Amino acid sequence: MVKNAQAQPDGTGELTIRPYRPEDRDDIADICLRTGAAGADATGMYSDDTLVADAAALPYVEFAPDLAFVVDDGKRVLGYLVGVADTDEFLAWWEREWKPGFAARHPEPGPPTGRTPPIPEELLIWVGLNPEATRIPEAADYPAQLHINLLPELQGLGFGRKLVDTFRAALAKRGVPALYLGVDAANKGAVAFYVRLGFHELPSSSPEHPIFGISTAP
Repeated sequence: MVKNAQAQPDGTGELTIRPYRPEDRDDIADICLRTGAAGADATGMYSDDTLVADAAALPYVEFAPDLAFVVDDGKRVLGYLVGVADTDEFLAWWEREWKPGFAARHPEPGPPTGRTPPIPEELLIWVGLNPEATRIPEAADYPAQLHINLLPELQGLGFGRKLVDTFRAALAKRGVPALYLGVDAANKGAVAFYVRLGFHELPSSSPEHPIFGISTAP
């Protein structure tokens, strides 16, 4: 058990950071969707609600379940961090192992839903089928990466920072020097959050596609 716990503001129980368990998979997929529109709910924005998690969360827990951490209240997961220690290995695995199933589930964009997602369905599917396109030039110096999402009721309680600190400590124990992450440019709150944590923009970052990095050292 990761030693990070605190009482909920409403006194209904204790919130705890712990390692991922296989039974958390559906909760992670649900949270990914419910925060998939620049932090807002993406339910119904895509022709298939499973697309968001298939592209942004589930491959990480499949490849590196030991580097996934969740926040739960004793009944359900309210937030998570997923990541990998070596992006090169992860992308090779994605191409070999994840891409065939992804292609079968999402062969092409579906009919428009009438709602406009922040990332077009065509692009999200293209990324899922072309994982190498996500490689950043700084990968040698920043080999690890993460994705983090919290439900609204968990935000502002300090668990985002605690999850990142937990992940950085796990990487440091493995000798991984640094990590990076991409941020949806429309999610201004997320950008401000990472800056507060000490992340800095990498040379390949752009206003349209912000990319931040940080050392694993405390």
